[in-house]
Amino acid sequence: MSTDTVLRISHGAVAFGDRAVLRDLNLTVQSGEVVAILGANGSGKSTLIRAALGLLPLRSGSVELFGRPLAKVRQWKRIGYVPQRLGAGSGVPATVREVVSAGRLARRGFLRPAGRADRAAVTEAIEAVGLGDRAGDPVSTLSGGQQQRTLIARALAGGPELLVLDEPTAGVDAASQEAFAGALRAFVDRGGTVILVAHELGPLQSVVTRAVVIHDGVIAHDGAVPRPAGHHAEPGHDHVHPHAPGDEPDIWGTR
Repeated sequence: MSTDTVLRISHGAVAFGDRAVLRDLNLTVQSGEVVAILGANGSGKSTLIRAALGLLPLRSGSVELFGRPLAKVRQWKRIGYVPQRLGAGSGVPATVREVVSAGRLARRGFLRPAGRADRAAVTEAIEAVGLGDRAGDPVSTLSGGQQQRTLIARALAGGPELLVLDEPTAGVDAASQEAFAGALRAFVDRGGTVILVAHELGPLQSVVTRAVVIHDGVIAHDGAVPRPAGHHAEPGHDHVHPHAPGDEPDIWGTR
């Protein structure tokens, strides 16, 4: 396998009890790509990335990360993962800087104190998501979008090669979405790879290089971001809705 292959899923299948969620799914992601996993709620898109990271077991098939079978992956510091809408506040009186600093633990270890490089990486990550002026503030005082940015900064602080984001802009303000997009551009410009799950792309669409649409547990489209049609293409409606068969008949094979 090429060393440029970051993720390969071969004939992957996931089921919850008797219900098949992913069925014979094949996906390869190359270094430097920004891949959006799109689809309706319940289509299996979040299940896909959790299975890819070993957070859910495969019923059949295999996963490789950075050219190694999932079971043999040890350098998890190469991956930054931001789960879906995990509140950064959670009632804990930690500041933005303290939360983001936790992202350095996998790289430096739990016993070694933070050094100059660690502090610099934390500062850079906070600035990258546009929270430099809030670094000393308790995370509990931030908006939901700012808390989500804090979690992305925590992932970036670890210096990952692959950034995996599950619905990073769901329900957050426009300013935070723009900040996400800017941070992702900078990350990719430095050689990073991004896989993000989304229901709608919004400002992130300009960053995405490839879209994978999941429908009923299989890949229904793999290529350019689907173009909206009908009322979704009207002025002022800037979201992509890949879950609407009537809006994108070519993707769903209806013509």
